[in-house]
Amino acid sequence: MLLQFFKMNGAGNDFIIVDNRDLSLSKELDTDTIAALCDRHRGIGADGLLAVEPAQKGADFRFRYYNADGGEAEMCGNGARCFGRFTAHLGEIILKKVTFETIADTLTAEMIGEDVRIAMSEPKDLKLNTSAKTPDFDAALHFINTGVPHVVTFVANADALDEFDVFTHGGAIRNHQAFAPAGTNVNFATVISSGHISIRTFERGVEDETLACGTGMVACALIHHLLTGATSPIKVDVEGGDTLEIGFEKNSEQEFKNVTLTGPADFVFEGEIDI
Repeated sequence: MLLQFFKMNGAGNDFIIVDNRDLSLSKELDTDTIAALCDRHRGIGADGLLAVEPAQKGADFRFRYYNADGGEAEMCGNGARCFGRFTAHLGEIILKKVTFETIADTLTAEMIGEDVRIAMSEPKDLKLNTSAKTPDFDAALHFINTGVPHVVTFVANADALDEFDVFTHGGAIRNHQAFAPAGTNVNFATVISSGHISIRTFERGVEDETLACGTGMVACALIHHLLTGATSPIKVDVEGGDTLEIGFEKNSEQEFKNVTLTGPADFVFEGEIDI
């Protein structure tokens, strides 16, 4: 069958998007097919696939996110921004705000000019200075779940971050027994100034570095705040070349709320492919 698809990217993190509101694609989009579509040599090529489905709990839509290996994941911040812009354009009138259900939570996407602001789910499972170590990297590893699990660690400066072997160290931490069985995404960050950081991310499911990761940006911003006291909003530079903004509030019990991620979500092209 011919599959109609759209290609979008959020800060360099790229996605295939399909409209499955009638659920006609549910049997077709199995793990092997999704992995083949995301293959950059023999398929369309993407960091993941997003499927629009009918909501089940009263939101406008249901968000289904699949990593490049075909496995379904709880959430993706950059994917959520792309999903928000895509679904805002599905009707005759372009919407300013849409809601959608994810495995993690129900999210809201607001169109702000050329950017999209996502109201993220509340972070959980915070662990500063975990006991996890790898043989060749001894910096402190911090953990937080911002919709999906993330490790955050800091390197000395921008030069060190530019030269850092994200693939090797990210893979070792991603598969560390401390984060088994689900594994974790891994973010390497450096502080440019108070409230402004730069990051590189190894993504679980892609099993490599990606140009950006929305939930990873949020994780790094919140850990930066906890370690340094930097105030909201925090700017985050990503490998794709964009700078995004993370907003948040924190209550007296040191719990984060009203976490937002604001940045670009761009249409690239649309097409059809035989599956």
